[in-house]
Amino acid sequence: MTSSLIPALAVTAAAHGTPPTPVTEGEHGGLLRALAAVPDPRDPRGMRYPLCAVLAVAVCAVLAGASSFAAISDWLHDLDEHAKMRLGFDRGVPAGTTVWRLLTRLDAGLLATALAGWLRARTPPAPSRPRRYRRVIAVDGKTLRGARRPGGGQVHLLSALDTSTGIVLAQVTVDAKSNEIPAFAPLLDAVAAVLGSLTGVLFVADALHTQTGHAREIAARGAHLLIPVKGNQPTLYAQLKALPWPQIPAGNRTRDRGHGRRETRTVKAVTIATPGGITFPHAEQAVRITRTRITKGKTSRETCYLTVSLPAADAHPADLQDWTRRHWHIENMVHHVRDVTFREDLHQARTGTGPAVIATLRNTAIGYHRINGETNIARATRRANRRPHDLITAVTSSYPTTQ
Repeated sequence: MTSSLIPALAVTAAAHGTPPTPVTEGEHGGLLRALAAVPDPRDPRGMRYPLCAVLAVAVCAVLAGASSFAAISDWLHDLDEHAKMRLGFDRGVPAGTTVWRLLTRLDAGLLATALAGWLRARTPPAPSRPRRYRRVIAVDGKTLRGARRPGGGQVHLLSALDTSTGIVLAQVTVDAKSNEIPAFAPLLDAVAAVLGSLTGVLFVADALHTQTGHAREIAARGAHLLIPVKGNQPTLYAQLKALPWPQIPAGNRTRDRGHGRRETRTVKAVTIATPGGITFPHAEQAVRITRTRITKGKTSRETCYLTVSLPAADAHPADLQDWTRRHWHIENMVHHVRDVTFREDLHQARTGTGPAVIATLRNTAIGYHRINGETNIARATRRANRRPHDLITAVTSSYPTTQ
């Protein structure tokens, strides 16, 4: 049996007594075409359900709030016959165990690339961009606390978020006997596969990735790096701290108020790409950010040092202020939502690539709702669950369609 989904698709008519009409070319583009790039891990002999149909159901179910493989199967079985046919199930639907076995055997990296490309194709163009606009990608890792490897260890994923759109462009699984550092280069490869090129892109990450190898790898790809420096690089940290900061004027200062506190952030930057500069490759500027917080009458002060591979002409202090804060987007806009809305840390996925696959589906759901203008992802998933036919129409369309 062929695994092609297109002949099985049909558009649901308004009245149940009217036979469905074939899907047009414009309608069966979108998600289904993107999922066709994901290789099928099954033996071709005896396949009953098309891979694209199973993957489309998984995407739609998580868009509608499904938080586990069992919930994905339940969402499929609760659809009416017309909805099932539209997704390619014209000969019944698979059992929950069949869906689970297939999803946990997929190549999680290729699935993430296919879905990120689909989301980028649906993203409406920005109406206007600042003169010094630059794509900023935040890199951060997350441990899936409920998931376990066969040996009992926890699963850790490293992700890259496009902070301007809210789309997770790539996600790689960190090796069980390693940490995030060796996974950084494969993550760059995955991001490049989605964007086509990394030229001009700015990466922001935490101090764990303040590695000379990372700086050289990013520079070789034509990209840039903004990175904090802490105690894991003691020589570099001492060099930055010893710079004549009192003589350097403040380049930007912002004041925020909220959550019972007042915060002032002051940015100073100085060019350091000169002979005898600091011992970090491709660093053009040293940056110091001072955060002063007043909470219930108590004042605290924190100083952070960073380096950036962009010269002063391309990275003003106000830009550095903005770009530094964007690193928190991946925690606030993605990881927190996965934990709270999709209850990720409670999901005990343990088989095969299951933990990475279900995390990719959650990233896709969050990115999809964000590009449609949603700020409350929980509410967006509830709305999608109440309107499954509208959801199916939206994701199978080649054109951006808000719900």
